[in-house]
Amino acid sequence: MQLYLPIADIPINVLLILAMGAAVGFVSGMFGIGGGFLMTPLLIFVGIAPAVSVASVASHIAASSFSGALSYWRRRAIDPALATVLLTGGVVGTALGVWTFTLLRNLGQLDLTISLSYVILLTAVGGLMFWEGLRALLRMRRGDPVNLRRSGSHSWVHGLPLKMRFKRSKIYLSVIPVIAVGLLIGFIGAVMGIGGSFILIPILIYWLRIPTSTVIGTSMVLTLVTMVIATLLHAVTNHLVDAVLALILMVGGVTGAQFGARAGQKIRGEHLRLLLGLLILAVGVRFAVELVVRPADLYTIRETGGVAP
Repeated sequence: MQLYLPIADIPINVLLILAMGAAVGFVSGMFGIGGGFLMTPLLIFVGIAPAVSVASVASHIAASSFSGALSYWRRRAIDPALATVLLTGGVVGTALGVWTFTLLRNLGQLDLTISLSYVILLTAVGGLMFWEGLRALLRMRRGDPVNLRRSGSHSWVHGLPLKMRFKRSKIYLSVIPVIAVGLLIGFIGAVMGIGGSFILIPILIYWLRIPTSTVIGTSMVLTLVTMVIATLLHAVTNHLVDAVLALILMVGGVTGAQFGARAGQKIRGEHLRLLLGLLILAVGVRFAVELVVRPADLYTIRETGGVAP
């Protein structure tokens, strides 16, 4: 069943997009992540322009994060103070990201930048996660003890000035690295169309030593707000948010997430990390192949949004 997307300016198979949304929703529910790192590349691979894919997926991520953030709020698993400080940097980073997105689009370098960013980010993160998951699995099979970092251990980050007490997380920490992390996640999300949870959560846990009990819920708040802002800015400044596409993705994503959450409860943590790392790495490699393989059509005509003289 074909449906015309007004902003993407191409006809698409509704069942295919629904299946993609369901598949990404399944992965999101299984691994507890936003899924934007997978949805945006999939849309690009089926022929939707990278600019439209990034802008439209932002609304899909925001909708997916809302229900999760609401659930964690009811369980008091969100640190309001930490979320506020993260958003201080996140809002600025999102605005800078949309500005950079618009600048690159006007220069005609947006598609290449998005592809290169995915190759670098996903291959690096996916490779590290796959290696860590493989090592953990091998240690478990050999029966070696798992070396865990002490919860009270500190690094140089904890010696920075402008400290603030985050009561819900029970940690006394400088706001400087927290704002910097929010800035980075907001910027990456606006440019690449990803929520950034698969980067944010490890940073908060392993670098800033924030307890896991409040990290996931707090990260969802950051993702929700930054993606809402990114959607609005993309819609107002670039007019690239395809509401029809976003709606189809939401329907499929909500459905798939329910089954993914159930499947994730039946798989060991080591296996989950290994599978997630392999998935992220595979998407990065796929983008790398797209950059070096000779395309079937050497030339494409695409409207850049410039104003005629």
